[in-house]
Amino acid sequence: MASGVVTDHAFPSRPVPGGSWHSTTLRIVTVYAVIFSVSLMLLLVLVERSVTFVMNRETDAVLHWQLIYFDTTSVDRLADAVRRRSEHERMHPNFYGLFSSDGQHLAGDILVRPPGVTVDRVGITLEDKLVLGGNETAPVVRIMAAQRANGDTLVIARDLTHVLRIRAATITALIGGGLLCLSAGVIAGLALSVRQLRRLKAIRRVTQCIAQRGDLTQRLPTEGHDEIGMLAQLVNHMLAEVERLMNEVKGTCDGIAHDLRTPLGHIRTSLLHIDERIAEPPDRELKKLVNDARRDTDALLERFRAMLRISEIGSLQRRGGFEEMQLAPLLTEVGELFEPLAESRSIRLLTQIASVGTTHADRALIFEALTNLLDNAVKFTPDGGTVMLKLTRTPRGPQIDITDSGPGIPVDERKAVLQRFYRSDRTRHLPGSGLGLSIVSAVVNVHDYSMQISDGNPGTRVTIQCWTKTLI
Repeated sequence: MASGVVTDHAFPSRPVPGGSWHSTTLRIVTVYAVIFSVSLMLLLVLVERSVTFVMNRETDAVLHWQLIYFDTTSVDRLADAVRRRSEHERMHPNFYGLFSSDGQHLAGDILVRPPGVTVDRVGITLEDKLVLGGNETAPVVRIMAAQRANGDTLVIARDLTHVLRIRAATITALIGGGLLCLSAGVIAGLALSVRQLRRLKAIRRVTQCIAQRGDLTQRLPTEGHDEIGMLAQLVNHMLAEVERLMNEVKGTCDGIAHDLRTPLGHIRTSLLHIDERIAEPPDRELKKLVNDARRDTDALLERFRAMLRISEIGSLQRRGGFEEMQLAPLLTEVGELFEPLAESRSIRLLTQIASVGTTHADRALIFEALTNLLDNAVKFTPDGGTVMLKLTRTPRGPQIDITDSGPGIPVDERKAVLQRFYRSDRTRHLPGSGLGLSIVSAVVNVHDYSMQISDGNPGTRVTIQCWTKTLI
């Protein structure tokens, strides 16, 4: 089979990404959530460091002024002052301890000099390391020490429990508020994403309908006044202009075809009358010229009829004239129609037809497409070759295969064979207008079927998948 083979022209069957991750809005929401989370963690670290710094600075100032107060107390009265402060000022979260130069406890509720505490009046934080009198549990404290002139060491500690609670409450409030804001932002972003996805799916359905069926009357939904709505309006304006130009071109071509058919018909009739009036014995040279002119005129008329037929099929409504029909009897009828032609050239015409149930289609159009394909298969198969007509059931619907043992079609010509008037150089010597396959293509487009070309080993296999593509 040469130029009489149809390649795949339907919308690509590869899966269209439809997951939510492919939504730009969802990607932005995800990036926003990640950035917000990282920013919140950095903010918490900054707040914790800042609160701790201020807490330590204020506590150190209190401890320092208390040491200054005790500096005004004489050495022999210092132990009594520390004891009184420890016993009678328990309303304040402070702890005191006075230790001799050899580390012995002299006064206060701090019984053991804490390790690591220097006497340079610099505050440090200790956790659960104070040894206190009674049954008191050692809290987290800020501690500072100073050495007196006689070698004694005065240690003052301040309980940080209430400050740490305030810090923990502040951080908890920040975390809770941050999570609340993050949740609200993510939910709002997802809601916007769902809305945008719904709009984009509607736009995709329309664009696929235009791409698959060539239906330029379709228009994109223009709801909303954002960038997508503005783009949809621009595309609709473009589609309207393209539809207008296509209709003008189609009308011009149809007008030319209609207008030229009449004079060509008159020329053919005139040539027939000339042939009838040629004198006897006939002028063989003149008769040959007349016959050649009649043959060329018939070829032109055939081309014009095919062009008008393509235009007629292309202008059909999506389901106009469709009905429930049986493919198996139709293929049997087509096979019987071409058996005499195949036998006249010793070509084996094999048929394998399975029962595939009913199909919603236009019977006349399917018959016309199959006769064009089978005619090409027989025409381009050499004498003694084989042509196979096969109907099978697949999980998605019926499938028709037409295989021949002809010269085949090179891979680089499998798209060109759908073009009008295209003739392969290897088959240009054979009769034909190059429009039969355009008619088949128009029929397949109307039914939303798909056609594929592959190697027949040898020859060519044309596969017609008789199921309608579902728009995503």
